[in-house]
Amino acid sequence: MTNYLISLRDSAKNVAGPKANMDNIKFLTDLGFKNYWLKFETNTGLKSRLQKLWLAHYTIPHFFKTHSDIDNIILQYPLYSTYLMNNVVNNIRQYTNAKLYFIIHDVESIRLFINKPEYYRDELAFLNRADGIIGHNEKMNDWLSKHGVTTQLVNLEIFDYDNPSTLPEKRSYQGKICYAGNLKKAQFLQKVNLKHRLMIFGPNPAQSYPKNVVYQGQYSPEELPNHLTENFGLVWDGTTTDGCNGVFGEYMKYNDPHKTSLYLSSGLPVIIWKKAALADFVEKNNVGLAINNLDELDSILDSLSEEKYDQICQNVNKIAKKMRDGFYVKKAVKQLIDVEK
Repeated sequence: MTNYLISLRDSAKNVAGPKANMDNIKFLTDLGFKNYWLKFETNTGLKSRLQKLWLAHYTIPHFFKTHSDIDNIILQYPLYSTYLMNNVVNNIRQYTNAKLYFIIHDVESIRLFINKPEYYRDELAFLNRADGIIGHNEKMNDWLSKHGVTTQLVNLEIFDYDNPSTLPEKRSYQGKICYAGNLKKAQFLQKVNLKHRLMIFGPNPAQSYPKNVVYQGQYSPEELPNHLTENFGLVWDGTTTDGCNGVFGEYMKYNDPHKTSLYLSSGLPVIIWKKAALADFVEKNNVGLAINNLDELDSILDSLSEEKYDQICQNVNKIAKKMRDGFYVKKAVKQLIDVEK
């Protein structure tokens, strides 16, 4: 059986691809998938347009003409070019009999265009061109189904995370928290009022933060887990402490924030907004706390016993080992391909 994964590599960036994409490539290689890179710049400049034209009229057709025996293809969605995504699907259908599946990283209809049905009609029509789709979680898949996606939908549950750091056997409970991400987006951090320490990591820090919010610098995805020595990792977005808001805060109701996988794969329990889609996973597996309001966090942390925290950490380490082996993406892919056999 010949299986391929199609992934985007932005030729303008000095990296092979985003962490989640690269981890999928690593883990699906274990299932016999080969990766096929589409290399182009994702901006709108002349060089990018020329790269896309070359891919569409030569590279992509040539690949599928010479690989007509492919059985299964998984496209890491989106490729950030509607033109190229349609071209890829057209060539797959023209030159192969392969089954085509999508692993979703983002659905722009839910993220940037949630109130623009004229946009998401086109995106959802494209998603229906697949023979099956791996969505982040049940809430994302329910939204897709209710808005017109009729192809088979499989629940990923949570993103895996290739993480070589040593899993701590035990964390001493001190009520410390950390947050990792693009700090320019995390405006809520400037309104946090906590007596517990909140250590923050990432690019674009503000000039100043409230007391007990301490900037710790920026590290690569490979280095960062070694610096996450606190008791909980915070999953939050928006401008306020009394819930997640704005485009990315609302998106948390449907997506799996990748920082959740960073924390859990590092052996770090999470604190997440109770209305986030991933709160279901956190509570079901007892790997953290789901809360409504950051202003209640001090009292929640104060009331947490060492015994209960130790149990949470034991559960986290079980999930971390699964994530480090690609358990969730492998399970989802096997569901799709086994169904089609």
